[in-house]
Amino acid sequence: MSDVIIVHGAWHQPAHYQSLAGLLRSEDLSVEVPDFHGLSLDESTALIEDIVAVDERPPVVVGHSFGGVAAGTVRGAAVLVFLTSWILDVGESPARLLGEAQEITGAPAEGLLVKPDDEGWLRLDPADAREKLYAGLDEDTAIRAVELLRPEPPSIFGATPSRVSWRNTPTIYIAGRDDRAIDPVLVRRFAARCSTAETWPTGHSPYLSCPGAVVDVVRRWR
Repeated sequence: MSDVIIVHGAWHQPAHYQSLAGLLRSEDLSVEVPDFHGLSLDESTALIEDIVAVDERPPVVVGHSFGGVAAGTVRGAAVLVFLTSWILDVGESPARLLGEAQEITGAPAEGLLVKPDDEGWLRLDPADAREKLYAGLDEDTAIRAVELLRPEPPSIFGATPSRVSWRNTPTIYIAGRDDRAIDPVLVRRFAARCSTAETWPTGHSPYLSCPGAVVDVVRRWR
């Protein structure tokens, strides 16, 4: 049984969320942090729903960053917690929304510096990731988080849900006041899609900067 399912962000992996998972477990909550690396959106959704299907009661699903895309398609959750994350509607893709944000502001959408490697996979620039993903963290924690980052296929920017669950599931959006990984235009759009929205004095990684606050949110629904 899983009380909480954490859906990791792109370029991230389950190891990034060990501290948060440990803190949740110390509260007598069971936690799953599946690995979605290399999976399509449909495959990620199916993996999460397989976990939900065997739970005795609906779990809290926490989607961080790009993990919100998959979290927003999951049926059967008690609540969807979007932690500084993306939320897509049917037919939308990250590439499309980045283009729309650029049209609105007249400038390139704020986000991460992405570079293809020799095999065509997309890697984050370490210095840029340190600044935009892990600002405000102590140096050791930030360095470890950067070291854990891994490349992603270009297809992540074309991920497009064929259905969503966030319209008929309780949702909460947690925005980071100092988040520089998602353009503010998109943050406002995503927050407006949720039942409740809060802005915290944090950057893009509140699961590291204020994990206790994340636990408090989960506790509201368990």
